[in-house]
Amino acid sequence: MTEHSNLAQIGVVGLAVMGSNLARNFARKGHTVALYNRSFSKTQDLMDNHGSEGNFIPAETIEDFVASLEKPRRAIIMVQAGAATDAVINQLADAMEEGDIIIDGGNALYTDTVRREKEIAERGLNFVGAGISGGEEGALNGPSIMPGGPAKSWEALGPLLESIAAEVDGTACVTHIGPDGAGHFVKMVHNGIEYADMQVIGEAYQLLRYGAGMNPAEIADVFRTWNEGDLDSYLIEITAEVLSQVDAETGVPLIDLIVDSAGQKGTGRWTVKAALDLGIPVTGIGEAVFARALSGARAQREAAIGNLPSGELSSLDALGVDRETFVEDVRRALYASKLVAYAQGFDEIKAGSDEHGWNVDPRDLATIWRGGCIIRAKFLNRIREAYDANPELATLLLDPYFKSELASLIDSWRRVVIVATQIGQPIPVFASSLSYYDSLRAKRLPAALIQGQRDFFGAHTYGRVDKEGAFHTLWSGDRTEIQV
Repeated sequence: MTEHSNLAQIGVVGLAVMGSNLARNFARKGHTVALYNRSFSKTQDLMDNHGSEGNFIPAETIEDFVASLEKPRRAIIMVQAGAATDAVINQLADAMEEGDIIIDGGNALYTDTVRREKEIAERGLNFVGAGISGGEEGALNGPSIMPGGPAKSWEALGPLLESIAAEVDGTACVTHIGPDGAGHFVKMVHNGIEYADMQVIGEAYQLLRYGAGMNPAEIADVFRTWNEGDLDSYLIEITAEVLSQVDAETGVPLIDLIVDSAGQKGTGRWTVKAALDLGIPVTGIGEAVFARALSGARAQREAAIGNLPSGELSSLDALGVDRETFVEDVRRALYASKLVAYAQGFDEIKAGSDEHGWNVDPRDLATIWRGGCIIRAKFLNRIREAYDANPELATLLLDPYFKSELASLIDSWRRVVIVATQIGQPIPVFASSLSYYDSLRAKRLPAALIQGQRDFFGAHTYGRVDKEGAFHTLWSGDRTEIQV
């Protein structure tokens, strides 16, 4: 094992684009960075192309990598989630000493992080599951970072992460989220919100393109305008750039050449599965995940195109809808649906935090998501103010500011859902988000009938609005009611 006199403050294992950029970010901030990749050629590539950006210590073995780190040793793993992560964790743990810190910076399933943290703690080491958002650019220039794990690890790790994180109004976009799996849980839900955010932007594009008959360049200009107001966000900004792109070879808008089948890596599905386990309705996120799945059902879609009845469809002109008014209504519906997605995401995080005893503070999330991450948006400042005013807010939608905003958005939102149905354009998240909103505000829901049905076929009992306790009707008998 090689001894180093010039020890590294941080090490990065896994030097694909994300890991490489993260290592470069640390080096640019003045830290000495240890490097290790299973294939040493990637380590050499980083040194050849970016070695002049700072101080790096390349290593060909895990043992040399660990020896090059100052104590307490801090190593960030940026490898494929799953078995590969477990393998690297075990290699590091075998070479490390008590008090050292292993950080998983990938998109790990939070239950895996809970397991790993427990196993590593039994070996005298600290394990941190850190969600890192911002993609390749964020990793290099400043991501939003969501570390969990033991609080004592934050003391040694926090200053390093603060130095490379994005910064908004003088505040680094990183904070200790909570114990064991809290960081990866929060990152998972962040990605779920991202799914919904991207889908509602896609639905807005769909309506402007195929409802209002606008071309991609025109829609790009609309999104640029929207990005100057309440919708100011990273995703709105890059949408305008994507829609402006023209294919160099054909001269056709690139959007028209991209296959309309969206990929996914699993965090959206995990968000919905976790929400189901927690009993939290994340309908907008769920519909966004299903929309991606449907987009990938190529055989079904190809069989259905032109072969399923549409009913009587109309157009904006036939409906007497002014295009300019429609565009503004779509903007408002997009804003309202985004608010629902964020509200549902924060609801799930609270439920997960309560379930696992993490004590996650929603104000911290609204703060660190303002920069670096994919869902960064102007109204996150308003979300932070909402939870500052009332940390126990039942739903973000009841905050006085957002309640006032929704009052100005609701009529447009309803009109868009109606018009989209009349012209035959799919809007799964717009529509489901409006139904969720109406369900929240409804005095009575059909759940009363469902409980009656459940009691009829399964004697599951029901509650009454006028009495305490559980009741059952003898449906197959004389239909008298008994208290159980």
